[in-house]
Amino acid sequence: MTKVISTGLMAYGMSGKIFHGPFLTAHQGFKLHAVTERNQKNAEKDFAGIISYDSTDELLNDKEIDLIVINTPNNTHYEYAKQALHAGKHILVEKPFAATSAEAIEIFKLAESLGKKVFVYQNRRWDSDFTAVKNIIKSDKLGKLSEVHFRFDRYKASIGVKSFKEEPIAASGLQYDLGPHLVDQAISIFGKPLSFHKVLGKNRENTQVDDFFSIHLSYPDSLNVFVHANMMVTDIQPSFVLHGKNGSFIKERADVQEEQLLKGIKPNEPGFGIEAKGKEAVLTLISESGERTKRLVPSKPASYISLFEAVYQALVHKEVYPIQEEEILAQLEILEAE
Repeated sequence: MTKVISTGLMAYGMSGKIFHGPFLTAHQGFKLHAVTERNQKNAEKDFAGIISYDSTDELLNDKEIDLIVINTPNNTHYEYAKQALHAGKHILVEKPFAATSAEAIEIFKLAESLGKKVFVYQNRRWDSDFTAVKNIIKSDKLGKLSEVHFRFDRYKASIGVKSFKEEPIAASGLQYDLGPHLVDQAISIFGKPLSFHKVLGKNRENTQVDDFFSIHLSYPDSLNVFVHANMMVTDIQPSFVLHGKNGSFIKERADVQEEQLLKGIKPNEPGFGIEAKGKEAVLTLISESGERTKRLVPSKPASYISLFEAVYQALVHKEVYPIQEEEILAQLEILEAE
């Protein structure tokens, strides 16, 4: 008989509705048991039978819950993580895991002392476009890499309504919004860099936080990795650019999961996670004689259900969760640096 992990969502905004609820109900190893909704009660419309609590205390005091998903504003992750652990729950924490590496270390040590598991929700490791990048590197078709670029750009000149992202408080600004995705992707492939150099910028009118960042990660053997994000880009450029001794790989951001989930498409429906035609990567190789060949490389289907499967296997079968503590600490050391 399959062991079922009773799960509670600490909030029910977009992340609860789109990134967690559909997968927790699609995976037979989880039961979406309860959620916190302080004001409007919307979760029951989407997930029949779910319990809606008025406060996080009520959620944490529910003895049926095994796992708490901490999907609250960035600056609250640290305190809520500690509260959930003290309540005897395992935790799955959205990015950014914490504002500083010191906070992260405290949470990891607390969980160990209480015999509880901590998981970090870095879902974009399971994007179709990023999976294509990992596959081309693993194939060694490009040979020795010299230069790698990961970008996440958009055009959004206005100041957003989410104050925890737009006010100068802990874990705010673009580097704590998109930085955890991009830095994690780089670290997941190449490991902790030897050194890094970071540049932040403020370009929107009246912004109080960074809306541009560029981080240069230096690795052994002259490998240079650049991660960038900019909220003032009208002509979006390819998000993944890799150059190696034998060729180049160019890929635009093409994962469709978020778009599909917003349309109400479920993770177990046909066609989920399959990129649209015309979004293939371009692989250009050069032979020893100097002849260039170019071909399109389609991505394999992807699903964030793989992250939840990894959480399940870690909890039930004690398997190693692929997002490691040392990777999160390396990420936060970069994000917190002046």
